[in-house]
Amino acid sequence: MAKEIKTVISIKASPEKIWAILTNFDKYPNWNPFIKELSGEVRAGNKIRVIIEPEGQKAMTFKPKVLSYVTNKEFTWKGHLLMPGIFDGEHHFELMDNGDGSTTFLQKEKFKGVLAGLLNLENTEKGFKLMNEKLKELSEQK
Repeated sequence: MAKEIKTVISIKASPEKIWAILTNFDKYPNWNPFIKELSGEVRAGNKIRVIIEPEGQKAMTFKPKVLSYVTNKEFTWKGHLLMPGIFDGEHHFELMDNGDGSTTFLQKEKFKGVLAGLLNLENTEKGFKLMNEKLKELSEQK
């Protein structure tokens, strides 16, 4: 069983400006309403530590592996609950330059595994949207 959340937002800022905010992980506790912490050496192949806190839920800590990290373009990680195959999540951020001074920001996650079908993703999707809106707000400031 697989499930997916996909959110998209248009931001009136360059990919470089958005990327600078998105990858300033030390500042996440100050602005990010969904990902409360992201730490570790972020590069493909490395494990990082991520703490998410969907609205109305307890914080959850994951130690996913970075799959891709392409400056100003994309950042993807994959994590597991307990062990691979039980509940796996592949989180993806992508920035697409629209060529007009704006950028399309995509945040999605694919969930797979035997427990994925039992998951209610409503609060997680809301967390994605809140994060996207805050990223837009910060990126569009002069």
